[in-house]
Amino acid sequence: MEQSQQPQRRAADEEFQESLDQLEDILQESSTENEQTPKLHTGSSEVEVGEDLSGIDLEAFEDAVADIEQYLEDRTK
Repeated sequence: MEQSQQPQRRAADEEFQESLDQLEDILQESSTENEQTPKLHTGSSEVEVGEDLSGIDLEAFEDAVADIEQYLEDRTK
């Protein structure tokens, strides 16, 4: 690897890690909300009642997905 690419890769890695942290926070918040949601048991499957997705920060989620896609694209080059 050329030394000129190392700072770019390091910066991309840091952005990717930040995006993963944001995604983890979003998923943990969603998981916490889902734990508080009552569930109806219908046979062997569970149906969640009142699942509210409005608390998810879609912009942060989209940023995380874009960073992951960029990371994967850079990795295949």
